Amino acid sequence: MKESNYALRSEQSRGRKFPEPSHPYRNDYQRDRDRIVHSRAFRRLEDKTQVFTTRFSDHFRNRLTHTLEVTQISRTIARRMGLDEDLVEALALVHDVGHPPFGHSGERTLDHIMQTFGERFDHNLHALRIVEFFEQRYAGFAGLNLTFEVREGIIKHSRDYSEAEFPELSEYLLDQRPPLEAQLIDRSDEIAYYTADLDDGFEAKLWGLDSLREQLRLFDEFLRPVERQYPQAVHKLQFNETLKRILNSLATDLMENSLARLEQHQITTVEQVRRHPERLIGFSPEVKCEATRLREFLYQNLYQNSAFAAEKEQGEQVIQGLFSFYMDQPEKMPRWYSGQAEQGPRHRIVCDYIAGMTDHYIQKLHQELLGGPSVVAPSSVMGYTQP
Repeated sequence: MKESNYALRSEQSRGRKFPEPSHPYRNDYQRDRDRIVHSRAFRRLEDKTQVFTTRFSDHFRNRLTHTLEVTQISRTIARRMGLDEDLVEALALVHDVGHPPFGHSGERTLDHIMQTFGERFDHNLHALRIVEFFEQRYAGFAGLNLTFEVREGIIKHSRDYSEAEFPELSEYLLDQRPPLEAQLIDRSDEIAYYTADLDDGFEAKLWGLDSLREQLRLFDEFLRPVERQYPQAVHKLQFNETLKRILNSLATDLMENSLARLEQHQITTVEQVRRHPERLIGFSPEVKCEATRLREFLYQNLYQNSAFAAEKEQGEQVIQGLFSFYMDQPEKMPRWYSGQAEQGPRHRIVCDYIAGMTDHYIQKLHQELLGGPSVVAPSSVMGYTQP
């Protein structure tokens, strides 16, 4: 589909903080994409938890594989909606670089620690600091010098920020909605983790076909025709076929409902998108209800599963222990970080340093510096065995 007028094209970009000459055969969003892919923060996603705190199998998602799945889903939808695919791809690839080790439990731990200093940990804002400051690749400037639109999308793709509460973000048009390309990332992320977490939970034998169909009407709706078409297929293949159809259904509803809303509100320009009182990319009411049920199922049966309580607690102890250690001995951090800790709030630099670590590296450091045990996956409570 041809790009629509409400697509935010690279020639409309507000540019970079540090002006650079244009590239002969890559537009600015494509250059942003390439800088993200070649960054250290992007590479670290391979050893950062998605859901399962420790990767005791190569078949489970990590932050990198999740990011690639979000990229695939969002680009497919962007093409159908006539959005700028290059901007969508760059935003999808960078959207999770601010996540700390140990998944959401690690994020909650850092946030709890930072609250004791009157601050918060926000992975979107940490991602912005990574691309603006912590990535050191170029002699002419700190960070990756990404376009305004990618930096804006990093912080605004999943939530709104008020200028009163976050005055340091005032340049990012906080009184306006993000462009459609950024709005799309949050919903594509939702589709990706709903379906991927169902898949990983099935692989880990946390649930089977019967329990899924009993608790999820959407799953039963798509499983029944699969059973009629493939009655002799093993349960895993029936599950795969069902999940494929659920993903397709969610993605199709998202693009069709979003296109209908754009037509309903007569949205034809980026400025209209920005000035609209609410976000325009979203599911239909019916599918939104089904997505909510999916999320509730995953929270009850996966994210809050008691089988993971011990490893989450160990991960929290690792983060808390290293945080206290570096607050007392900031000189033990790498020279660049220790130097920053002398110039700015120590707790913020320590937090940012820890948040950038991978699961493997933080455990290695904790063991070396504090002699603590490693975080071990609860494989004994799962039926999964890697072939």
